Amino acid sequence: MNNLEDDIDTIESGYEFLLAYAAQGRPPQDESGPGPHPRPTLVDMLQAMQNVSKTLAGSTNEFEQVILDDLKKAGAAVSFVLAQPKLGSEVVDNLNASIHLRAVLTDFFLYSEAFRPVGSEAPAPAAQWDRVGN
Repeated sequence: MNNLEDDIDTIESGYEFLLAYAAQGRPPQDESGPGPHPRPTLVDMLQAMQNVSKTLAGSTNEFEQVILDDLKKAGAAVSFVLAQPKLGSEVVDNLNASIHLRAVLTDFFLYSEAFRPVGSEAPAPAAQWDRVGN
């Protein structure tokens, strides 16, 4: 089973990379030249989204259902970008601005807060990341 906390971290850190990439003003290009390139990060983010979806599948928790719905929409946006033959800063910037991707990130901020409040002295045990209520 995948570690939910690691998958959430992959998505959050991937978004941070994409913000930095978009700020570089790179034109759409083949990804064989000098990097960094966004595609590997997007692939990792999509895989992490799929992992989280599998972990939360079948949950009866209403907020986890919201997360699943948002992951489906954000995953479709990431898949659409990955289907493009060349990626540049503009398409990445538009993905970053997507309400669907931002919804997933804010869902995770709220979800994570339930387990590890900001300013807490000790992090919550990893086992608590399995699901809400477990």
